[in-house]
Amino acid sequence: MKVMKKIAKLLLLLFIAIQFFRPEKNINQGNHLVSFITETNPPENIKIIMTNSCYDCHSNSTEYPWYNNVAPVSWWLSWHIQRAKGNLNFSDWDSYTKTQKVHKLEEIIEVIDEREMPLKQYTWLHNDTKLSREQCEDVIEWARLTRTLYELGPQPR
Repeated sequence: MKVMKKIAKLLLLLFIAIQFFRPEKNINQGNHLVSFITETNPPENIKIIMTNSCYDCHSNSTEYPWYNNVAPVSWWLSWHIQRAKGNLNFSDWDSYTKTQKVHKLEEIIEVIDEREMPLKQYTWLHNDTKLSREQCEDVIEWARLTRTLYELGPQPR
């Protein structure tokens, strides 16, 4: 029993100690999505969908839930956000080439069509981020149209 108490105390101290080591938060002041919104001109329903279901992980500004203040959850969320931004960062839209933008739009179509996004882990705690069939179809239709516009026209800047 003494060994169990020592292990429990050690784990508690370890848990307390890791609270002092926090990852940098993904928070950016200002309108970091202006380039993406201006260039792709999504209709209002798509803006709402993307605000609710995409931008927290795929932009330079995340609205963090309360549980992000507890390590190791904060590390796990930071890792997910960095990985998501590595795949697609709407805040960096103007840094992508025309070919990259077309590819990013193809990826959006694919992950929405296959219901891979938003991540199930995210929608468990953020029920309002789940996309209905109609919302999925709307995003896919918008992404296809926008992709076609990029393919047909000169690269906007």
